[in-house]
Amino acid sequence: MKEFFLRKGVNLSVKTYAVTSLSYMALGLFSSLIIGLIIRTIGEQFTLSFLEEMGQLAMDLMGPAIGASVAYGLKAPPLVLFSAVITGAAGAELGGPAGAFLAALISVELGKLVSKETRLDIIVTPFVTIAAGYTTAYFLGPVIQSGMVGFGDAVMWATERQPFIMGIIVAVLMGLALTAPISSAAIAIMIELEGIAAGAAAVGCSAQMVGFAVSSYRENGVSGLAALGIGTSMLQVPNVVKKPVILLPPTIAGAVFAPFSTMIFLMENNAAGAGMGTSGLVGQVMTFSVMGFHADVLLAMLLTHIAGPAIISLLLSEWMRKKQWITFGDMTIDQG
Repeated sequence: MKEFFLRKGVNLSVKTYAVTSLSYMALGLFSSLIIGLIIRTIGEQFTLSFLEEMGQLAMDLMGPAIGASVAYGLKAPPLVLFSAVITGAAGAELGGPAGAFLAALISVELGKLVSKETRLDIIVTPFVTIAAGYTTAYFLGPVIQSGMVGFGDAVMWATERQPFIMGIIVAVLMGLALTAPISSAAIAIMIELEGIAAGAAAVGCSAQMVGFAVSSYRENGVSGLAALGIGTSMLQVPNVVKKPVILLPPTIAGAVFAPFSTMIFLMENNAAGAGMGTSGLVGQVMTFSVMGFHADVLLAMLLTHIAGPAIISLLLSEWMRKKQWITFGDMTIDQG
């Protein structure tokens, strides 16, 4: 059985399902829901119905995009990949983003097992893939969706009542998830994080990206500043594995400014922006979308998302360099 699974490209591991699949799901989300929301927001601000309709269409096709992205990430053969478009749509319809992910994941793995095993492959493979995905969506989708949304509601409820402690916890955990090889964006969207909890998450994620960008400027220069600051702090994962202490400056910066976000400025965000940080400036665009395009929002966002975390991270990292806890080269990234 193990040899059969290996031959079919089915790898039953936590890394495959909690890291690889979730990371590719995030790409599907960005290619549909997130970019669609940005396009629609631009259309609404400039009263351009063409862009509003374009953005809405992209958002509506989130499910198929998740299905295709998960299938691609799992190296599905063509018939399985194309069928996963349907299972992703079914999952989204019956269980939201989490349902789309689960339906796509299960259907793709089962589809891979039967792919090219019969002479009727062109019928058997898509049938098994679609049937497995729809069955998963039908029976498990609503349960998964309810559980994820319930957890998100609990986080938001707790953050509203304990904004200091919970703001720090949300910012730190979501920030670490963003830098880790999993997807903070997918997590935020699956639990439908909103309000000040989403605002704290955006601070924590932004702090990771901005913090690593400025802390590693010595090693990576301007190109690294851009790659980490508006690209992704995941580029530091190999360095974190070798020397986890480099996580301290950006993580502490996020913890410091989370209470500013939740208690002073009452920063809010939505699920699409909560886990994105400064990646493509999505977190900032979504802040404006939720709170309005106002000067006070801009100033608060610049302080909590960019300037504040940058200053704290730089000061801490320089102090740690003097203590020899961080040495030159510890944060060098591969920009090739």
